[in-house]
Amino acid sequence: MTDDVAPGTRLSREIDQSKPSIARVYDYLLGGKDNYLVDQEVGNHFKENLPGSVAIAFSSRQALIRAVRDMARDGMRQFIDLGSGLPTADNVHQVAKRQASDARVVYVDHDPIVLAHGRALLATDDNTAVIQADARDPKSIRNHPDVARLIDFEQPVGVIFSSILHHFNDDEDPAAAVRYWTDQIPSGSHVFITHFCSGHNEQTAAAERKLQATFGRGRWRDHAEIRALFGDLELLEPAIVPSAQWRPDPAPAAEIGAGGRELTVWEQLIVTGLARKP
Repeated sequence: MTDDVAPGTRLSREIDQSKPSIARVYDYLLGGKDNYLVDQEVGNHFKENLPGSVAIAFSSRQALIRAVRDMARDGMRQFIDLGSGLPTADNVHQVAKRQASDARVVYVDHDPIVLAHGRALLATDDNTAVIQADARDPKSIRNHPDVARLIDFEQPVGVIFSSILHHFNDDEDPAAAVRYWTDQIPSGSHVFITHFCSGHNEQTAAAERKLQATFGRGRWRDHAEIRALFGDLELLEPAIVPSAQWRPDPAPAAEIGAGGRELTVWEQLIVTGLARKP
């Protein structure tokens, strides 16, 4: 990210800097610079009071990178990234284009700062767009002009729910959001989900309470509930596992989840699955 949001601009007036943003807290935890003091305070709570919990963000991000790479290698040429967050290293379009230069990507997030930074980053890329929309309103996304321009729903699509569905309350029906996109995409498409999985211990319960108190929403789900989000889709190997163990690259034993080392409680908290529409 190279551009700054200057004080006094229309965008800075649109952004409420008094309240933390999910996208900006993730950005801070991943080492980004597009966040404010209020976001850093939340991130510092996890760093200082729940040591090791930052591994959640890194495990999730690395699993996403591997999934996009594998989907592109398998012939996927178009992607919709729902709740994409702020751009960071190895964004979806960058990973996909390393495998297929003609890959097309639509990023979706409701945070205005994501829209501003994303559009600046992608100003010269006609095959990639970022739109401001709420993942809980999939019809507005499906009908957006940039989606119509870039995504051909007669051809396979990779739909990405990376660390977004656990921010849906139960009454917002995350399974319905997945089902909507499953109904839109053709056979051969893929759906990727990472999700907080109930740890049934005090550390992860404390993390859940902190996020709910901060953002007023979200729920950890158990393995069966996460599996149910995929509906009738065909889960691909290795099914639903901790993100650090999802198709890991060969790596030195010192790296997270590698070399047979037992995962930490935080690494077990975030799980990943990839499914195919038959």
